[in-house]
Parts: sequence; structure tokens; C-alpha cells
Amino acid sequence: MANITKKRIAIIGAGPCGLSQLIAFKQAEKEQRIELICFERQAEWGGLWQYTALTGIDPCGELIHSSMYRHLWTNGPKEMLEYVDYPFEKHFGRAVSSYPPRAIMYDYIIGRATAADIHKFIRFRTAVRFVNFDVNTKQFHVTIQDLLNEKILEHLTFDHVIVATGHYTLPNVPNFEGISKFPGRVLHSHDYRGADEFVDKNILIIGGSYSAEDIGIQCYKFGARSITISYRSFPMNFKWPDNIKEVPMLIRMEGHTAYFKDGTSVGNIDCIILCTGYRHNHSYMAEPLRLYCSGNLFIPSNLYKGIFWSPELRLAYLGMQNQTYSLNMFDIQAALVRDVFLGYVKLPDDDDEKKREEDISQWQAREQVIAANDHEGFTDLQTDYIRDIVSCCDQNTVPKFDLERAKAGFYKFFNDKREDFITFRDQTFTSIFPPYNEAPPCQIKWTKNMDDSIEGYLSSIKTT
Repeated sequence: MANITKKRIAIIGAGPCGLSQLIAFKQAEKEQRIELICFERQAEWGGLWQYTALTGIDPCGELIHSSMYRHLWTNGPKEMLEYVDYPFEKHFGRAVSSYPPRAIMYDYIIGRATAADIHKFIRFRTAVRFVNFDVNTKQFHVTIQDLLNEKILEHLTFDHVIVATGHYTLPNVPNFEGISKFPGRVLHSHDYRGADEFVDKNILIIGGSYSAEDIGIQCYKFGARSITISYRSFPMNFKWPDNIKEVPMLIRMEGHTAYFKDGTSVGNIDCIILCTGYRHNHSYMAEPLRLYCSGNLFIPSNLYKGIFWSPELRLAYLGMQNQTYSLNMFDIQAALVRDVFLGYVKLPDDDDEKKREEDISQWQAREQVIAANDHEGFTDLQTDYIRDIVSCCDQNTVPKFDLERAKAGFYKFFNDKREDFITFRDQTFTSIFPPYNEAPPCQIKWTKNMDDSIEGYLSSIKTT
């Protein structure tokens, strides 16, 4: 083993995707087959699930990564994202409800990473400044910077690079006539840190997806006076409370009055929250390696199997999809990256870029015919995608779960929201793993539960 040249592998980002990849590679590292380094800009791991009250720029001059806010509870059932090898009940020593708060999710993700003993592979407060590829040596040249000593730059070489930074850091900020002169507060959801400051306020939310619905209902929960949600394409059409309404796209602001595409207007607006999504930001990647795409695509161009950079398969982008599945999908993507990079499996069409592009186009064609508000159709697409990725992996080691049960769970989730958006987080789900136990309910209804701490939450769970 000592005479075998180790592959050097760089992972950029120690959020959920990066942690999944580190865990996937752990056994190969133990066998001394690879050298593994993960670079993380933040001081801690966990990526987006970390909460900070800071917004804008952090003490090291970097963009604040997290979009988390106080009193955030999962907006989908935990059963549909649970790790195959690390159940919630194993981590907490007890069953937990289907919709836990952010602190519970973060503790769960970090608990698994800690149990896997992967902290030692991560270089914290280290920013990747540039990544290039030498077509002659087939090596990546990676320039990194120690953020605690900004003058220190290192130039390293790797056989493979995996980008696992996510795509929820660089806000997409559209411009609207008159908004720059609006006398109230304007912020993007990336800088939203909780509903406490919007009590008794008239709020205009621009956007029509998960952030808009979640921030809107949280502001309702904490006592906002009124919430107007301005959508671009389709209304969400939930059964909103009386003080929440949906209107077409914002056309302009005049003072505290908002004017919309259908000719209606709403006055006395106190603040505007832009829930307008994010842009992929991979400016540190050399142009021939850089992923460009809209943040709401499932299969971006140039990503074979939604993962591998088609022009150069030694590069992978993990978790770049607009997702329904999340943590368990990241594990499966990470398993395929491991299997391909270590030579355990050979990708279909790995020697034919034209066929790879055809494969990408076929997935994109399926996505394009799904209406933006067809959540079941989008879930069908993602379920088929995961099934395809699993089929490409080493069948002895790939994480597997009951995809049909998971899909049915998502269907129930969508129906619960349509039935009663106020109470959907009070519903319970059945595990997608044997023995298929049902989660216990919270004793406190979500609209009344203001304690999002781990201790407070666990004390509110009914036990048998």
C-alpha cells in the first residue's frame, strides 16, 4: 500500500454536502488510498444550517454564508431527508416530531459528522481563491487563503476537486421602480434574522416560493399587522389567514404604496422583504471550470448526472440542484463521486462528451415541461433522478432507501399544506425505514410554540 500513489482530493465547503462527501471518502482515507482536505471559510462546520445574527460581511471580510433565522422550523418532514445510517432517534435517544426547529437539525447534522470523525480533514477559516486545471498534467491548481492571516496564500495541487458550497449565499436582488426611494426597510431573505422586528408592521414580501411562504407565515405567527405576497408567475394559493394575501408582480413603489401588475395597490407598507432566490457564485473557479446557471434549475448545463463537470470529469459539483430531497440525496451523490473518483465504477458515457450532453439535455427536457407550481411532478423528476444515480453506484455501498415511500411522503406533505397551511407542521409522518414508525406529535401547536431551543423542543414532544 505504501508504494501506491495516493490521490489528492479537495472538497470546497463543509456544509451538508461537503460533510456527506467526507463521510463517503472516510474508508478510502483510512486505507491510505487518498489524501483528503476540505476547505471551509467559516469557523465551524454545518454550512447553511449555522445561525448567526450577523448579516453582510463577517469579521474576516467574507460574505456571511448563512441564511438561517431565529424560530425557523423545517419546512418539510424530517422523515424524507433522514440519513440512512444515522436516524434521528439514534442521535437524540428518542423519537422526535416530523417538523423540528433549526437547532435540532443542526445538532443532528453535526452529530453524524462528529460520530464519523471527519473534523480532522477540515481546514477552517480557509477561503479558496482560485481553481484552475492543467490539461497537460491533469492536475488542479488550487490557491487558498488563511482568513486569520490574510497575507498567507498557499498554492496546492490536487487530482480531483469537489465543489460543495451550496447555492444559497449570493442573493438575487431584482430592481423595481421606486424601491431605492422607499422610506422603510428593504432586505433580502438572506439577511432576515427573525420575525420579532416585524410585529405590528405591514410587510410586502416579493417572491412566490419556499422562503416567501415561510417568512410570511412566521411573520403572521409573531404578530405582523398585514402581509402582502407579490408573486411573479403563479400564486401559491394556500388557505391564508385573513391578514395574508397574494397579489401579482410589483410594478413600482411610490412612498409607502406598492403598485402591482393587475392595477391594484397596497398602502402603508412598512418594510419589503425580497424572497427572490439566489445566484450561483463560483467566481473562484477558472472560466473553463465555472458553473453558470439559474438557481432554480434541477439539472444545470454541463453537469453530467447533475454532478460531474462534463468537459472534465475530474471535477464535481455537489448539491447544486433546486431540491425537494436534500440530505439523503447528498449522500447518494457523494457515493457516486467516491465510486467514480476511486475507480470503483465506470460512468456511462464517461468517454463520450457528446453523449453526456445528450443525457443532460434529456433531464432538462423533462424539467422544462413541469409547471413551476407542479410540486408532485417535480418530486417525480427528482425521485427518478435519485434512482438513476443509485443505479450508477457500487451497489454494495450506496445508501438506499424506499424511494416510493419517500415520494408518497412528499405527496402527503404537499396535500397537508394545501389543506391547511397554518397547521401543516403539526402533522406527523411515518418513517421511510423499517419498522416504519410514526413520529410523535408536539404537545404545543406550531403557531403557539415560540421556544425553538433544543431543550424546549424536546420537552414538548409526547413520549409513550
